[in-house]
Amino acid sequence: MSKQQHTIAGEVSVSGKGLHSSAPTTVTFCPAEVNTGYRFVREDIEGTPEIPVDVKNVVSTDRGTTIGKGEATVSTIEHTLAAISGSGIDNCIIKIDGPECPIMDGSSKAFIDAIAKVGTVQQDAEISYFTVTDTIEYSDPDKGIEIMVLPYDGFKVTAMIDYNTDVLGCQFAELNGIEDFPTEIADSRTFVFLHELEPLLDLGLIKGGDLASAVVYVSQGIPEEKIDQLCKAFDQPRLEVQGNGVLNNT
Repeated sequence: MSKQQHTIAGEVSVSGKGLHSSAPTTVTFCPAEVNTGYRFVREDIEGTPEIPVDVKNVVSTDRGTTIGKGEATVSTIEHTLAAISGSGIDNCIIKIDGPECPIMDGSSKAFIDAIAKVGTVQQDAEISYFTVTDTIEYSDPDKGIEIMVLPYDGFKVTAMIDYNTDVLGCQFAELNGIEDFPTEIADSRTFVFLHELEPLLDLGLIKGGDLASAVVYVSQGIPEEKIDQLCKAFDQPRLEVQGNGVLNNT
């Protein structure tokens, strides 16, 4: 299979706050030369260090993915990178002026929409594909995670989640080609269970979270005083649980 590489056609920026740090940040997607791949540039650090997006540079996967090189890190990169890949971009420089990508509404949609405004351009180099020739399996029994990669003439992702809760049940999704990402997957939002919020706050996480940046499900009872404490912590008005188990403002 032969296909040309692509980069973004011009610079475009998205601004917001980090989910865990609450720090205001701006990411700017910039054109890049062939075979560059994806690279973050920390513009707020002296020397503007670059961090190539490579599994070897992953330094944490605690409620998000953080990559780093030397003292420079960028966290919560999932939605930003998904939007670049889902837009058919192979080479991109991602300038960022803070330690964490903005969470926006908890999905990739804001990034997808920004990239669509400027579009992409074809480059004079072919894509080098990694071809899966044998089945690859990974499992983590403690976390209930199973991943299987199979040989296939194309690209397809099948996912299933089951948290053993009535409010969510067993959910299934399928992506039949990366070109379907903008319309089928990009607006899928981050979700969390209500009973997880207090432990996450105790760990110093989700300081920038609110009901605009994630869907909160209620899967088990929680005392009224705890709800009041969470409302205060997130600067939210009184909350109520809808019939579908989603927590919303009253």
